[in-house]
Amino acid sequence: MPLAAVMTAPHKPIEVHNLPAAKIEPGGVLLETIFSEVCGTDVHLHHGRLAGVPYPIIPGHVSVGRVIETGGAVSDVDGNPITVGSVVTFLDVHETCHACWYCLVAKASTRCPHRKVYGITYSASDGLLGGWCEHIYLKPKVKTILLPARVRPERLIAAGCGLPTAVHAIERAAIALGDIVAVQGSGPVGLNAAILALLSGAGGVIVIGDPANRLQAAKEYGVDEVISVAETTPAERADRVKALTGGRGADITIEATGAPAAVKEGVAMTRDGGRYVIVGQYTDAGEVSINPHTEINKKHLEIRGCWGSDFSHVYRMVNVLARHGDRVGWEKMISREYGLNEMNTALQDVAAGRVVKAVVRPKG
Repeated sequence: MPLAAVMTAPHKPIEVHNLPAAKIEPGGVLLETIFSEVCGTDVHLHHGRLAGVPYPIIPGHVSVGRVIETGGAVSDVDGNPITVGSVVTFLDVHETCHACWYCLVAKASTRCPHRKVYGITYSASDGLLGGWCEHIYLKPKVKTILLPARVRPERLIAAGCGLPTAVHAIERAAIALGDIVAVQGSGPVGLNAAILALLSGAGGVIVIGDPANRLQAAKEYGVDEVISVAETTPAERADRVKALTGGRGADITIEATGAPAAVKEGVAMTRDGGRYVIVGQYTDAGEVSINPHTEINKKHLEIRGCWGSDFSHVYRMVNVLARHGDRVGWEKMISREYGLNEMNTALQDVAAGRVVKAVVRPKG
């Protein structure tokens, strides 16, 4: 019976439970978990900020594992066989219908009403469907990716959910060569957005955030300027970005903070005719006041929302790690590994920003 760290309810301590072994269906895959992660979504789950969560749950929606059993012949999207011993990751989103209006017409599968998500919208009673567990059961038709030999498990999990989320944000940002990009937020999503902006040919990247350990990480990844939120006011931050961009503002600003007030700031630091991508407002943290005439219409500002990821973003993540992993060194983002009996501490550390990236090693 595998051990799992279970979130029984919002604001309740994480408990370690023995859970029943998985029954492997035809097309299913059982993994021994190598790594999972603790991200901001897990903090939101613990604070009860997501609707429709079927507590108790096994958190951990992005993971990497080694195959220990399959239900017959299974392959990845490229047709590569997945066999015992293979190291894989997978899209946490499952049961997307590919038959509704959002899937077929809007081409926006993240809005499919049938989608379910490992570590978030499956109950612990549904099975081993989260990464904070010694085993993960991949249900039939879960979209699985065989890791290339040059993508080590620690590199994959260091990128975590922040990298595919940032891939989606960069896709929405449509960065042109030489664009000056401001990134609000220095957590994993913000850091990955900054890294991808640099890889996309940005003329300069500015990161606005805190605490100091995350701003230092941004510098080590090569951004041009960092601005501390604790040491500046909103007006000073906007003025600083304008001073770095000839008085105009950033060509593109990417919000990755989760704080509604950051949206008003981001509008102010983006140039007239620029583009603003909002990726950080994953949960409902409240409202913000915007003057549509002066802050959007007169500025001719383009605003694009970005919520969740689809398989293409995870697939591209693996390709980016394979091509640029040695140069970027995503694994440097990992601050600490946690065992299953340390998940309460892990959640507290992530919530307080004491770590850049927290990863879970279920079998320490």
